[in-house]
Amino acid sequence: MLYDGRGGAPVDGDVAIIGDTIAAVGPLAGWRGREELDASGYAIAPGFINMLSWATESLLEDGRAQSDIRQGVTLEVMGEGFSMGPLTDAMKEELAAQSLLGHPVEWTTLGEFLEHLERRGVSPNVASFVGSATVREHELGYDDRPPTGAELIGMQQLVAEAMREGAVGLAAALVYAPAFYATTDELIALARPAGLYITHLRSEGDALLEALEEFLTVVRSAEVRGEIYHLKVAGRANWHKLDAVIERIESEQRSGLELTADMYTYTAGATGLDGAMPPWVQAGGFEAWRSRLTDPDVRARVAAEMAAATDEWENMFELAGPENVRLLAFKNEELRPLTGKTLAEVAAERGTTPAEAAMDLVVQDRTRVEAAYFTMSEDNLRRALALPWVSFCSDSPAPSAEGRFLQWSTHPRAYGSFARLLGKYVRDERVVPLEEAVRRLTSLPAHNLRLPRRGLLEPGYFADVVVFDPDRIQDHATYDAPHRYSTGVAHVAVNGTLVLRDGEHTGALPGRIVRGPAWSGDTSAALAAES
Repeated sequence: MLYDGRGGAPVDGDVAIIGDTIAAVGPLAGWRGREELDASGYAIAPGFINMLSWATESLLEDGRAQSDIRQGVTLEVMGEGFSMGPLTDAMKEELAAQSLLGHPVEWTTLGEFLEHLERRGVSPNVASFVGSATVREHELGYDDRPPTGAELIGMQQLVAEAMREGAVGLAAALVYAPAFYATTDELIALARPAGLYITHLRSEGDALLEALEEFLTVVRSAEVRGEIYHLKVAGRANWHKLDAVIERIESEQRSGLELTADMYTYTAGATGLDGAMPPWVQAGGFEAWRSRLTDPDVRARVAAEMAAATDEWENMFELAGPENVRLLAFKNEELRPLTGKTLAEVAAERGTTPAEAAMDLVVQDRTRVEAAYFTMSEDNLRRALALPWVSFCSDSPAPSAEGRFLQWSTHPRAYGSFARLLGKYVRDERVVPLEEAVRRLTSLPAHNLRLPRRGLLEPGYFADVVVFDPDRIQDHATYDAPHRYSTGVAHVAVNGTLVLRDGEHTGALPGRIVRGPAWSGDTSAALAAES
């Protein structure tokens, strides 16, 4: 059954591929293939697009991206607020210091990073936004101050250069330093050259509605398209706000703004313990933050602010509660036995408060310490899933269930986001019809990103194709055992090459850079690197 990505009813038929391109779709009686796969009883769809991927480092470790390929993902879209370029020498050092995997930073610009991935070999296609925090750090460091006129011009030029290198838009993640320090006017100025502004809102909890208004102001004033990263409402006291958010967005859509969102299919998010501490203590970068956390007076102030509800910054510690903050990954091997425990449990074991435990862990691990925050409502998740303008993401790396990845836990969304959508919410709970879910995994994000020849089963389009069993597709990853592949996807082709066959990875690495509409078309850098 062919689900072409447009959202209509499926039809019986075949797909013919020549090279990297779909040659024909439909009843192809009499056609013969040099190689043929029997997809009887399966759904055939365009490859799925992961609108928020953190596969930046995991692809350097293992280009097969097995956790996502085995769910049908053929395009990883990276860069949520922090992108892998443009970088200064100091930013390269910081990136290497915070890395769990320790890969050398052998690039400077965002375009060079994407070319580096393509040369090394990756199974999925790759694309990226340019991060607002990245261009801010490039020009201002981690300083909590507005840019000078010259610095703002420099930041705009960096955005424009990244767009010419193929970035698909500008991304912000405004709950984190240094992006938190940006004013609305700064974001408007940076979004203008980008065409598309996508953001982790400044608040998803206590100040959600105010943060939504800031997003709408940026989109309207910069005259760009807008998307909200991982649409959600955080904190039980705020769950009732979702209807107001949806009503406001759809009102602006009717008035002419081009607005969309994406989401993952879980009620817990995941980020670092920086999300549990006020932005002022993080000014100046990680080492300055870590150093302040050794000062008793600073620690007392931070602990007091962590325990208080506020609309001045996104206090994930308070929104979740320490019993709902689960620790996922440590760089320090001595701390790894704490993996899977909550902040409350670690605090009880150590005889400290949860706030003190969080500060101690950052100091001891010398990283921001990854953690899952349980802050969302299942009812709200289902409500958002049903919205026709919402696409999907993992908000995670794309690891393999082997090798160094097994040293750390992770959020189960890394292995299950897309299969969970198609199994739990489409097949079992019927929140969304299958043909509509396929549209929102394929042509909707491709259109939002303005990607030509991607997102449909259509002659002339690139042959990114997924073959799956709608009756058997299933996620298996849990918070206790996250490194479990989803099942039910039989075959996946990327640019016409099978990367998954009969449910097993082929080892093929045919992924390419997928560039945004402002790309200059200049491949000289890539060709020079090849030679």
